[in-house]
Amino acid sequence: MTNSHNDLKLMQERVDNFISQFEEGYFSPLAMTARMTEELGELAREVNHYYGEKAKKSSEKEKLIEEELGDLFFVLITFANSLNIDLSESFDMSMSKIEQRDQNRFTKKENQ
Repeated sequence: MTNSHNDLKLMQERVDNFISQFEEGYFSPLAMTARMTEELGELAREVNHYYGEKAKKSSEKEKLIEEELGDLFFVLITFANSLNIDLSESFDMSMSKIEQRDQNRFTKKENQ
């Protein structure tokens, strides 16, 4: 297991330690999907403010894209934990698929 896998495992454990202290525990998969969609919408809103045509209202609280990514990541981890999914394994499966499927899809940089 590489360091990044250990880091991700520690993140999943940290989230589990936090959630486990509450009687309610993890939400249902359907509720988690709704929460993830909500957080993705908040991220999209911030991206639109920074890079799109929709300027932020003067009355709107200043938020950072990093903050919204962190919120989305937290919900993703809680979703994985609620289903006993190891995100390191999920990531490895995805990367292997993408590296194989897309290895010749895009123009490679020179000197690589």
